[in-house]
Amino acid sequence: MKLKTFLRHAPRAFRLSFLPFCLLAFLPFCASAQTLKGHRFLTFNTVVRVNQIEVTRDKNEGDDEANIHTLAYAQAFRDAITAGWPEARITWAFSWQALFTELPEYIKIRDYARQCHQKYGDDVTFIPGGYFANAYNSREQVNKDLHDALARVSEFMGNGFRPKSVVAGFLAADNLQYLAEKENIHVCQGNIWSQYAIDNQDGDGSICYPYYPSKEHFCKPAQSKADFIDCVNLDGWTCDFLAARREGFKGGFNSRMGVGPIETIRNLGPVNGLKQMIATTAVHFDKGFELNGFAWVTDCWEMSLIKPIGHLECLTQWLQEIRHRWPDAQCITQGEFGLLWRNEYKNNDKVNYRFTEIGTGISGSDKDKEISWFMNKDFRLAILKDLNGGGENVIDFTRYDITAKEPQKLSRNWSLMGLINQKQTRPQDTPLPLKNLPDPDCKLINKKYPDLERH
Repeated sequence: MKLKTFLRHAPRAFRLSFLPFCLLAFLPFCASAQTLKGHRFLTFNTVVRVNQIEVTRDKNEGDDEANIHTLAYAQAFRDAITAGWPEARITWAFSWQALFTELPEYIKIRDYARQCHQKYGDDVTFIPGGYFANAYNSREQVNKDLHDALARVSEFMGNGFRPKSVVAGFLAADNLQYLAEKENIHVCQGNIWSQYAIDNQDGDGSICYPYYPSKEHFCKPAQSKADFIDCVNLDGWTCDFLAARREGFKGGFNSRMGVGPIETIRNLGPVNGLKQMIATTAVHFDKGFELNGFAWVTDCWEMSLIKPIGHLECLTQWLQEIRHRWPDAQCITQGEFGLLWRNEYKNNDKVNYRFTEIGTGISGSDKDKEISWFMNKDFRLAILKDLNGGGENVIDFTRYDITAKEPQKLSRNWSLMGLINQKQTRPQDTPLPLKNLPDPDCKLINKKYPDLERH
């Protein structure tokens, strides 16, 4: 008997008692009806792969991880998230080989991801090139990989399934445009904010919250309708702003420290690791929420990182603490989040993000420093203040209203560096007082932030 027919003939008392159950069952899938403003969001991704970095369809760099990726580990990983945040919806990203291999455990994991979509509302998608597709493949090849892999996802998911987003690490502007115009996917984790001198590709220069990318460069916000790519570009890992200003591992620190498990739990241990993860989250969910009207933290835990069982316990504890401190926060898929942003921002004209952080004193997060970031369509600006009375200086000023260009040949360096870059890798990157910037730059900044002198 169909449910509709059954309910029509059921006693009225039963129907009334059944209604709340239906509402509760439907709630996890209602995020698309929300608004962005006034809310705090966590997006959480995982990557399932066969080899550590699958740079092309048939070339790998790094370790074989097939023995790590088992159904049991996938279930333990998802159970740890559910234990910390029962309503959480996450995004599963499969590498090329993980999508196409017939190894038994990967068949089981793909089926389990489909079950998680049905049970929790998780999204399932593709990650091209092991985060670094354009460092190893032509733009044309990346488009072919996207097309074939997304079709494969739809095939094993069934029922006309289509991913809401793509996880890509870095992705060139041409490929982002292809996703929007040919694949009808309008959200991509297509930049890794501040990444430089770590892993296999550099990409510093973007803003760290959502924006529509320019056709000139994926790190640059689109400046006009002619320059516009209708694919919301998202960061991949929320980082501590003070740690992120460093070059790679310079000074013995890790510039990627924030909410990722490698730089925190693995490198710092569970106590300081969790402390740093919560502090990084608070930068956005407390002051950031006040400044911007909404807040967003994003994280990605590769499936291979959960093998030490203590990591899963820390993951659960982090999620539990977020729900305790910010009970209104929501954990939705990155596709849902990006589409919420896209619904409220039709272009980059109203993009204006501000962040302020005082260091935690853990590793590269200097406790005697305060950093303030200003990010908008026209430029990004970072000011570093010495809390011991050493004054404050501009450590990054990158204009987006001037021409930018991506590499046209295979290369690891895809950064967009402006007048001054936070990594301080060039002689011109020496910090200087705001008033010492060139007059045209000062006028542009003053027009956007007339109160900055009193900041």
